[in-house]
Amino acid sequence: MDKLKLTLTASFLILLIGCGGNTTRSNQGTSSPPTNSSTTQGVDSSPHSSATVPPVSTNTSPAENLSSNTSPSMANSAVSAGNQTIVADGIGPAKVGMTLGQLKQLLKGKAEFKMKSPFMANYDAIAIVQGGKEQYYILYPTGAPMRDVDIIEALVTDNPNYQTPEGIGPGTPLKQAQAAYGEPNLSYHQANESREYVKFTKQPSKDIAFRLGAANDGSLAGIYPATQKEFNQTKEFKKTATIRFVEVYCGQNCPPPALP
Repeated sequence: MDKLKLTLTASFLILLIGCGGNTTRSNQGTSSPPTNSSTTQGVDSSPHSSATVPPVSTNTSPAENLSSNTSPSMANSAVSAGNQTIVADGIGPAKVGMTLGQLKQLLKGKAEFKMKSPFMANYDAIAIVQGGKEQYYILYPTGAPMRDVDIIEALVTDNPNYQTPEGIGPGTPLKQAQAAYGEPNLSYHQANESREYVKFTKQPSKDIAFRLGAANDGSLAGIYPATQKEFNQTKEFKKTATIRFVEVYCGQNCPPPALP
């Protein structure tokens, strides 16, 4: 997972230069949504860990045991409002800092784990599926499948059922997010595949990133100057602008990776 940390760190530095010191991370999503390392882009100074989840000691191979035996009724019962909150250290029951094995144990009999490759540039993903619908994704570098002992460092969702405590999530109009979190600053960097992110004056957490559009597919939410630069930012946005993805990272709070 060192490759993921290096990639996210580089993106954070790009955002830091452009946004005057506020960090957010970056992750790109699939055809419609994940990450901005400049924001995806990202609170606590303490490590994100899952104290309530018992550790799972296993050396299962990456492709093994990705799917649980799940009936539709069990999966549907697992999807409840209480498990669909986005916070600084996780999305629903998944927490950055826990291991893949711990999440499997937590969701045993309630969800399926499906590999998505490719998922986005430089990243593959494991989709957590409940009730036949993808809920959120665990990101990891392309070509480096996760083992059960590996730490979850990045999560992303494009599922509108998942929201922050203030009711902000994928599909939320940017104007509504502005009312909750203050003035928005939209930006994209060509070095970050022109993925567009928004950061607010009352950002809920530096470990939560809100991704909008992308310059390379014509889906930018912001209204930018006609002349494109390496780094571009604006406070103006289209009336139709909505949040496409929400990403959560553990950043510097990630526990050290497991030894091979």
